[in-house]
Amino acid sequence: MDESHNLRSLPPLATRAGAVHPFRAMRIGAQADMMIAAGVDVIKLNLGQPDYDAPEPVRAAMRDLYDGCALPYTEAKGLPELRRKISEFYATQHQVNVDPGRIVITAGGSTALLLAVALTVDAGSEVLIADPSYPTNRELVRAFEGVVVDVPTSAATRFHLTPELLDEYWSERTRAVMITSPSNPTGTTIAPDTLRAVCDAARAHDAWRIVDETYLDLADVEPDGSRVPSVLSIDPDAIVCSSFSKYFGMTGWRLGWIVVPPAAVDAVDNLAANFFLSAHTPTQIAAVEAFGDEALAVSEKRRLELLARRAIVIDGLRDLGLPVDVEPNGAFYAYFDVSSTGLSATAFCERALREAHVALTPGADFGEATADTHVRLSYAASRHDLREGLTRLSAFVHGLAGTRQD
Repeated sequence: MDESHNLRSLPPLATRAGAVHPFRAMRIGAQADMMIAAGVDVIKLNLGQPDYDAPEPVRAAMRDLYDGCALPYTEAKGLPELRRKISEFYATQHQVNVDPGRIVITAGGSTALLLAVALTVDAGSEVLIADPSYPTNRELVRAFEGVVVDVPTSAATRFHLTPELLDEYWSERTRAVMITSPSNPTGTTIAPDTLRAVCDAARAHDAWRIVDETYLDLADVEPDGSRVPSVLSIDPDAIVCSSFSKYFGMTGWRLGWIVVPPAAVDAVDNLAANFFLSAHTPTQIAAVEAFGDEALAVSEKRRLELLARRAIVIDGLRDLGLPVDVEPNGAFYAYFDVSSTGLSATAFCERALREAHVALTPGADFGEATADTHVRLSYAASRHDLREGLTRLSAFVHGLAGTRQD
């Protein structure tokens, strides 16, 4: 059979399939992997991929599961024991009571975001999103025929929404506000008072508050030693999306959760059952062990290690003359300004990969406001890779300066 003829005879793809924007961080990662396969030593600082895996008790539990025992579907909302553990974690870690019945286990944090958008967005609904922010949020809103309203933010607002920005960009069609704190790509948390004010403003307009807290437990502790609060302690009716990927180091395990208000539980249960039936049973069972004392101690030790890596990156970028507008205090990202190099962010990343063999992510992944000026560096890599990557970037940047002088 002529395969090219078969491809030509296919009907057109759905409009959303052609309209979705590329995820540049993944594409750069694929290019880096091709270079590595060809024998090139590439330092990958482009993805939020920790250099550690799940704590050993979780991995041991997974190994023990594959002994021939039955592994049936769980209910769509997920394993009851795992939902109880997450509920207890909110109580001990963030001093907020969350009924396990409001928690649904998902196939990664991305699926939690999918459910959140499916719950709240109709055709024509406007959703306010900070620019820059995690790109998948925009694509999910558009996939459900919603309208993304990008709200330009800056260092002055720690790259987060404020009540004043909400007032400026609000319309009668606004249906939801999406917040990511700590932020991807800037690594910054939204101040609790600002978060409260944003949630209050959205609630006053009868709009949903969707808050992605994937990186919350990696955030610096407050000056009094307490944890950065979950939005649920500020706004109990917010929809919260989270993940096992970052704090627990379980990226490839693809497990997350969503917390919804009681009135939305049946709807999200039905959506979950139809979208993915249930999350992976063995991973759910193993993830219960992530909340044991030994595993939590490992995760906390890793959070502290990331602080040391952050210092390496912030100091290194400062020495390069590439400023970080707001120092990250949550997610393991540094978002730095490359304007002084004379290159756009995309050109900087393309040349850094090609010439310095360092993979980074351009601001264009995260919106328009900083698309040409900023680059994201993930310091989830090892200390060795961070130091080596900065050394290579130093030679690259100094070479650019020499070229401009010539």
